[in-house]
Amino acid sequence: MNLAGKTVFVSGGSRGIGLAIVKRAAADGANVAIAAKTVEPNPKLPGTIHSAAQEIEAAGGKALALACDIRDEEQVIAAARKTAEKFGGIDILINNASAISLTPTEATPMKRFDLMFGVNVRGTFVCTQACLPYLKQSAERKRNPHILTLSPSLNMNPRWFAPHVAYTMAKYGMSMCVLGHAAEFRQYGIAVNALWPRTVIQTAALQMIPGIKPEHCRTPEIMADAAYQILILDAATTTGNFFIDDEVLKKAGVTDLDKYAVVPGSRELMPDLFL
Repeated sequence: MNLAGKTVFVSGGSRGIGLAIVKRAAADGANVAIAAKTVEPNPKLPGTIHSAAQEIEAAGGKALALACDIRDEEQVIAAARKTAEKFGGIDILINNASAISLTPTEATPMKRFDLMFGVNVRGTFVCTQACLPYLKQSAERKRNPHILTLSPSLNMNPRWFAPHVAYTMAKYGMSMCVLGHAAEFRQYGIAVNALWPRTVIQTAALQMIPGIKPEHCRTPEIMADAAYQILILDAATTTGNFFIDDEVLKKAGVTDLDKYAVVPGSRELMPDLFL
């Protein structure tokens, strides 16, 4: 099984891990709709929905760039509809968009709190809700529909809450969507899974984490290859899992993980949060 001809809807896929995942799908000939806010270039953050679309098409896929704030229900509904109209449906949803602030309670402005909950929790829920009718149609057409959310397994150890309560709650809100929707959508044959990296991944989000060096990181391609391996599995029997990238790849027979290191041969890879 591959992703040729499948239609992927990704939130926030103009850069980083989200873009890497859909470029890997595009290499099979997938259609990709990018629902993200970045329309104009930002000197601090590379990538826009338009540059992402160009990269997707260069990788071998077809692209649709959609300016969309996933906190806005009407914008998301319209984006899903436009995707289905252009490509004939939606087979895969990647809940990739996420806001981060690794700050303690006193240093977390409520504006930032609301942003994290609006993007991470509300955004994941509304994208899932808007794409659900099309994913049901995909299941009826036996096109192996998947929802993949980039969030960690639920770990109630206080060590993951104390340093950044707001971010942990917002990120775990995404994981709770996975837990609930996997059970809710099982009857339709729609897979719902989560994927999280073993190590820190080199993305623009690292600007929010002081002290991270290249030798601590792997590239987004490890997440892209792991996501691909999940998305080609049978949706009816692969749901409700909280996958870790290297475990997925090892199970798929990939033994050389050093190729994903930003600094090959580095022995200083840093574990990601929540592991």
